[in-house]
Amino acid sequence: QVDRYLYHMRLSDDVLLDVMARFQAEMVKGLGRDTNPTATVKMLPSFVRSLPDGSEKGDFLAVDLGGSQFRAHQVKVFDDGKQSSQLESKFYPTPKEVIQGNGAELFDYVADCLLDFMETKNLKHKKLPLGFTFSFPCKQTKLEEGVLLAWTKHFKVRGVQDTDVVSALRKALQKHKASFVPAGDIDVLALVNDTVGTMMTCGYDDQRCEVGLIIGTGTNACYMEEMRHIDLVEGDEGRMCINTEWGAFGDDGALDDLRTEFDRELDLGSLNPGKQLFEKMISSLYLGELVRLILLKMTKEGLLFSGKVSTALLTKGKIEMKHVSAMEKYKEGLSNTKEILTELNLFPSEEDCIAVQHVCTIVSFRSANLCAATLAAILTRLRENKKLLRMRTTVGIDGGLYKTHPQYAKRLHKVVRRLVPNCDVRFLLSVSGSGKGAAMVTAVAYRLAAQRKQIDAALAPFLLSLETLREVKNKMRTEVEYGLKRETQASATVKMLPTYVCGTPDGTEKGKFLALDLGGTNFRVLLVKIRSGRRRSVQMYNKIFAIPLEIMQGTGEELFDHIVQCIADFLEYMGIKGARLPLGFTFSFPCRQASIDKGTLVGWTKGFKATDCEGEDVVDMLREAIRRRNEFDLDIVAVVNDTVGTMMTCGYEDPNCEIGLIAGTGSNVCYMEDMKNIEIVEGNEGKMCINTEWGGFGDNGCIDNIRTQYDKEVDEGSLNPGKQRYEKMTSGMYLGEIVRQILIDLTKQGLLFRGQISESLRKRGIFETKFLSQIERWLIWLGSLMTLGVSTCEDSIIVKEVCGAVSKRAAQLCGAGLAAIVEKKRENRGVEHLQITVGVDGTLYKLHPHFSRVLRETVKELAPQCDVTFMLSEDGSGKGAALITAVAKRLHNVGQ
Repeated sequence: QVDRYLYHMRLSDDVLLDVMARFQAEMVKGLGRDTNPTATVKMLPSFVRSLPDGSEKGDFLAVDLGGSQFRAHQVKVFDDGKQSSQLESKFYPTPKEVIQGNGAELFDYVADCLLDFMETKNLKHKKLPLGFTFSFPCKQTKLEEGVLLAWTKHFKVRGVQDTDVVSALRKALQKHKASFVPAGDIDVLALVNDTVGTMMTCGYDDQRCEVGLIIGTGTNACYMEEMRHIDLVEGDEGRMCINTEWGAFGDDGALDDLRTEFDRELDLGSLNPGKQLFEKMISSLYLGELVRLILLKMTKEGLLFSGKVSTALLTKGKIEMKHVSAMEKYKEGLSNTKEILTELNLFPSEEDCIAVQHVCTIVSFRSANLCAATLAAILTRLRENKKLLRMRTTVGIDGGLYKTHPQYAKRLHKVVRRLVPNCDVRFLLSVSGSGKGAAMVTAVAYRLAAQRKQIDAALAPFLLSLETLREVKNKMRTEVEYGLKRETQASATVKMLPTYVCGTPDGTEKGKFLALDLGGTNFRVLLVKIRSGRRRSVQMYNKIFAIPLEIMQGTGEELFDHIVQCIADFLEYMGIKGARLPLGFTFSFPCRQASIDKGTLVGWTKGFKATDCEGEDVVDMLREAIRRRNEFDLDIVAVVNDTVGTMMTCGYEDPNCEIGLIAGTGSNVCYMEDMKNIEIVEGNEGKMCINTEWGGFGDNGCIDNIRTQYDKEVDEGSLNPGKQRYEKMTSGMYLGEIVRQILIDLTKQGLLFRGQISESLRKRGIFETKFLSQIERWLIWLGSLMTLGVSTCEDSIIVKEVCGAVSKRAAQLCGAGLAAIVEKKRENRGVEHLQITVGVDGTLYKLHPHFSRVLRETVKELAPQCDVTFMLSEDGSGKGAALITAVAKRLHNVGQ
C-alpha cells in the first residue's frame, strides 16, 4: 500500500542517470560567464586554489557559523612529517533573536564569542590568522572576501544580504580593539564554505580528496575545477575549488517532474518558497517534515492510525530527522517507531509501525539516490577534466544525516558506485570539517604566501628591466664593433666572421645543386632544383640521417667518413651517383673563412666534440673523406653557416631581407655589412654577409651582472665551460637545463615536489626545448610531468612559471642583441627610419608559444626607428646552402 502511495518517490537508475545529465548541464551553465546569471546552480569560485600538501604548520583560529551552534576553534598544525594537528573547540548557542535579528547584532555576537574563546584559551595576546567558515552562498572575488547572496537554513538576518561578510566581521572585531593585544589585530585570511572546509580537512589526511560533500541540516558539494573552465575568474592555469551551491538545483523547474505533492506542500510552508528545492528533497532540515506530511495525508485517508489525526501530526516540525533515523534502525527500528508514535499520541498498531517505518525508508532512500546522482555528475566531470578512463579519488563528507542515519552512508556509496563504475571512490568522514577546514584553508593560504615570496625571489633575477635590456643592446653593439676592427678582432667575443657571401639571389639562378646540412644531432643531404624566369621555383628532395653520440664526440675522421657514407646513401637513393654536382655545405659552427669555399673551425658548439677538427678547414676534411671513399666526386662551392642560409632563403622571397636569425638549439645572427666597415677583409666596395657568432657574447664577463647562479651552474656543467655564455642564456639547448637547476633549487627549499628530488630530475638534459614549449602551451598534463616528481596541480603551475621566466628572458636577451644589429644597419644606411626584414629559423622561434612575440616586442621597444618584419624561413639551412652555391656560381661565371 505504501509502495503504491509513494510510487513517485522511488527512482530507477535510468531516472538517476537522467538527473545526473541534467545536473552536469547546470554545472556547465553555472561556470559560463554568459549563462551564470540564469543558472540555478551558481558554481561559486571559492578562491581556494590549493589542497594541503602536508607542509603546513602553525597556530590558527577558526570560527564556524552556519548550523544550530556557533563554534570557535584553535587549530595547531604540526610539520612533524606525520601530518598531525590538534583541535580545541568551544560551542556557543545561536539564539533565535540573533539568527533572525540584524547584521550588526549577529557579527557582534560572533566577535563576543571569539573573544570569550581566546580568553578561555589564554590567546588574547597572540596575533593569530583567522579562518571564517560561513556556510551560506557567497560570491567571492578573493579568498578573504565574500558577498552574501541569500540566507538559507532558517537564517533571516536583516541588512547582510549583498554585503561583504568578512568586512562585517572585521568591523565587529574592531569594536573590541582595546581588549585585544596587539591592537586587536586578528587577521581574517580566508572565508570558507563548510563544504570547502570539509574537503580541506579530508585533503590534509588524504591528498586524493578533491570533492567536499555536506549532507546534514543543509546539503551542498564543492570540488576542484580546472581554471580554464571557470569563465567567472581570470586566468586558465591550475585549479580552483568551486562551491556548487547545489541546493538550488531545480529552482527553475528542472526537477518538477520528480517533485511530489508533498514536496510542493513542504515548499509552500517554508521560509523561502520556490527556493532551494533540491535541498528540500535531500537535507535533514526537511526530511522529518516530509515524513509528517505523508503520514498526515495517509491518516486522513484512513490508511494509518485508524484515521485518527492527532495534534502532533498537525503540528509543523513535530517529526524531526532524529525520529526518522531512530525509526529506520535495523533491530530496534520497530520498537523505536512504536515509542516515537506513542509519544505523538498516535497509538499505532504493528501494521502502522511497519508502514511508517517504510515511509521513512522511502523518503531517506530518495534523498540518498538524488545526492548520489549529483555527486556522480561531479565525479564524471573530474574524470573527464583529467582525461582519464578510470579515476581514483576521495570524497570528504560531513553532516548529521550522513553520520547519524543508520543506513544513509551505505545506500549513498552503493548508488554512486553503480552510477560511475569507472571511478574508484573512497568516502572519508570529516572530523570537525568546517572548523578545522577553515584553519586548513588559512594554513594553506599562509604557506602559499610564504612560498610565493621564495619563488619570486628565485625568479627575480630573470626579470630584466628595460634599462638592463638597453645596457645589453649597447654592450652587444660595442662587441660587434670590436669584432669588425683589425686590432681588436682577435680578442673580441663576438667574432664577426666574414662569410664571403657577397650577393643575395636576383632570380636568375638555375640548375641542380646538392646541399649538406650539419648543425645538430641530425644530418641532412638535399638535392635542390632551381628554375629561373617566369616559372621561378625551388624543388627539394632530402634524406635525414642520425649522428650517433659516439661519432659527435669521436674523431674528426670518423665524423667526416660518416657524413660521406650518408651522402653516398642519398646519391644512390636518388639515382645520381655519377653526376658531379655543385655542393653547398651548411656547417652551423663558428668558422673563420678565407674564401667562400674555405672554412676553418674556430670551436665546436651544441654538444659536438670531435677531435682533430678545431683549427682545420672543414671543406678540406670533407674532400679528403670523399677521396678516401673513392666512389664519387663533388664540386664543393660554398661552406655556409645556417644563419646565412636562413637569410638567403628569405632573401629569395624578399629582397629587403638582409639579416638572418637562428633561435633554436643554438642562437646566432648574420647580416649584410658594408665592406668598408669590415677591416679584416680587403676592399671597400659593396657588402658581405657577416656571421656574428654572437653566442660568445659575454665570454669576457661584460654581461656577468645578469648571469644568475643557475646560469653559472649550467655553464660549469657544460662541455665548454666559460664559452658561449650568451648562447647558454638564449638557446634551446640550454634553457631546459636552466629550468632543471631552478627546479632542483626550489625542491631543496621545500617549495616543490614535497622536497623530494626525483631520479629523473637529477638527470642532466631531461628538459628539451620542445618540453618547455609544451609546458608553456599547457599541453603536458600532470601525468606527463610525474617523472619529474610533479604530484600536484600546484607543482605543475610552478614548473610552468619557471619555464615562462627562463624563456621570456631568453627572448628578451635575443631581442636586445637583434636591436643592436638593426640599429647598426640603420646607421650604415644613414636613414632616420629603416625598413628591414629578418629571416628567422629555429624550433624555439617556431614552436614556443611566446618566444617570437616577446622577441618582436623587445626589438620594437629597443629600436623604435626600425620597422622590422620577421619572415619565417622555409628550410633555410638546406635551401639556403643551395641558393648560396647558385649565387656563387653565377658571380663566378660573371667574373670569368
